[in-house]
Amino acid sequence: MTNNKNNKKIDVHMITITPMLAVIAFVLMYVEMSVPIMPSFLKFDISDMPAFIGSFAFGPLCGSFICLLKNLLHLPFSHTAGIGELANFVVGISYVIPAGIIYKSRKTKRQALFGALVGCCIAGVVSLPVNYFIVYPFYYKMMPKEVILGLYQAILPVVNDIFSCLVIFNLPFTIVKGIVATIITMLIYKPLSPFIKGRKAE
Repeated sequence: MTNNKNNKKIDVHMITITPMLAVIAFVLMYVEMSVPIMPSFLKFDISDMPAFIGSFAFGPLCGSFICLLKNLLHLPFSHTAGIGELANFVVGISYVIPAGIIYKSRKTKRQALFGALVGCCIAGVVSLPVNYFIVYPFYYKMMPKEVILGLYQAILPVVNDIFSCLVIFNLPFTIVKGIVATIITMLIYKPLSPFIKGRKAE
């Protein structure tokens, strides 16, 4: 009976907290910055951090739903006809699903960190086909491929094709972006856990 009550309490908090985290993630999408060693159109943000929190607290399905809600909220303001939001969602769940699954198997701080780092690496790899086959073909309609390539070459002249640019620039950028979100999540998760779960943190 006690377990059932606890499960119901967790479900209530999950239903309540998930949209709150999604709204925070949506707001964080606008708190972005350029990185000097990257092309100007690559913006750094930590909007995946709330999804990490949701995935650790309630499981990977919750984290995925936060990624979905975040991008649905952003869709009316899209400048990419939804392409950017689709890519953000796919890469976002590549972060949080592995992190949530690994953490769920053994809920320790070390396991959470390991899961998040695995998710960061997977997201970096997933970002390659997502950008190459979905995002950049859309950009080519607004800016010639040669111009985009030139922005990369202005930083590293030896690159001579878009896929090489994605491997050299975008892949580590995606991984580092996830690592920063992970670090912040690790710092604030335990203090927030009682509020998020509505019970004593594990």
